[in-house]
Amino acid sequence: MEIYGDSKSGNCLKIRWVADHLGISYRWIELDILKGESRTPDFLAMNPAGQVPTVVLADGRPLAQSNAIILHLAEGSDLIPQDAYERAKMLEWMFWEQYSHEPYVAVARFQVKYLGKPASELEPRLVERGRAALQRLEDGLADTPFLVGERPTLADISLVAYTRMAEDGGFALADYPRAQAWIGRVEAAFNIA
Repeated sequence: MEIYGDSKSGNCLKIRWVADHLGISYRWIELDILKGESRTPDFLAMNPAGQVPTVVLADGRPLAQSNAIILHLAEGSDLIPQDAYERAKMLEWMFWEQYSHEPYVAVARFQVKYLGKPASELEPRLVERGRAALQRLEDGLADTPFLVGERPTLADISLVAYTRMAEDGGFALADYPRAQAWIGRVEAAFNIA
């Protein structure tokens, strides 16, 4: 399997972490999105959306979108709950991550860390929604050590990718102590440095 990714991207790192956790062998192909390396004709032929991560499976089929990729890689593993309701709760968190967390927390990080914008100059609605997302995560961890119970699932790997980097975007993780402790548990479970 080949993984086309940019190591600056939490969405790309999710793929690496799941593959490593499950012992899936792969070849990492680093692309720099800031240099437009996902917009070349060859890459666009593989993924017309021009986005990373993209994987090319051992049989040559490409697959894009981070949460779809990790779901495919983890099929049949303990990272996907067997119970139908718990599996649906995992997917609920994963869908929410791409719609209500990543667009704010990751975008703030990108603007501050890679575009050099001062956190104080971020669009107020972006900051407000990023804080709301982090609070939703904080609240979701009130009763269990992981998002869907007592052990990590793909929901945790999906959400930890940008949550652990939230301070790069000007968010104070100390304001979310349950989420901060959860980051440590997920990093330990997946050997994330």
